[in-house]
Amino acid sequence: MPKLALLDITGNLATLTLNRADAHNAMSIDMLADAHACMDTLESLDNQPSVLVITGAGRSFCAGMDLKEVIIDTDASIPRQLLESLAKLTHRIRMFPAVTVGRINGAAIGGGCGLSTVCDISITHADAKLGFPEVDLGLCPAVVAPWLVRKIGAGKARQVLLTGGLISGTRAYELGIVTQVVETRDDLDEAVNKATASLLSGGPDALGATKALLNTLDGSNDLDILLEGAALSASVLATDDAQNRLKSRQK
Repeated sequence: MPKLALLDITGNLATLTLNRADAHNAMSIDMLADAHACMDTLESLDNQPSVLVITGAGRSFCAGMDLKEVIIDTDASIPRQLLESLAKLTHRIRMFPAVTVGRINGAAIGGGCGLSTVCDISITHADAKLGFPEVDLGLCPAVVAPWLVRKIGAGKARQVLLTGGLISGTRAYELGIVTQVVETRDDLDEAVNKATASLLSGGPDALGATKALLNTLDGSNDLDILLEGAALSASVLATDDAQNRLKSRQK
């Protein structure tokens, strides 16, 4: 079975690629486990990269949770396992000393859009579809909400999360969900390469220290709030309303 998250390291640059292109890189327990394994490798290195690019295989970044894994048929613990795994992964990425650059190559939805906000810098293209449609599905975006609040502020986050739906890459840039938008998908690699080259020219120790300071200042160190969010999301997901909405999407 191919790995569902891939890690490439070239000098001081690492790239973590979500590798479920056939499922638009939707988050399954197995894919998140492989992403954690990639982080294990990065954290174990004596000489860690100073820049980490996160992207998705194919034409999507990440379509959010795999709905097939959060429909409760037999094992009600699976959704919570998935949500806790996502919470821990976002925290590990934020705590990793390397500056993270999200290459948002296509759809970034729900938890996928949340993952993009964990990145220190995120770049997408104008036609990409981003957003947090959890409330439309009867779900609560409690795992990703802290990251979005830190990214765009509480007022804008309230607007985005309560209204749900999807927006364009251009609108995501206007709201501050991403830090840069290019005109077309074909322009994305040039923009990402330019951003990573600039970061790689900086001092690795200075980058790591500055990121750690910013994490302290904005509360990113707090894992507990993410785990509490996973528990809240799991409880809402288990309601009849949420399950019925999810099942209707599978028909």
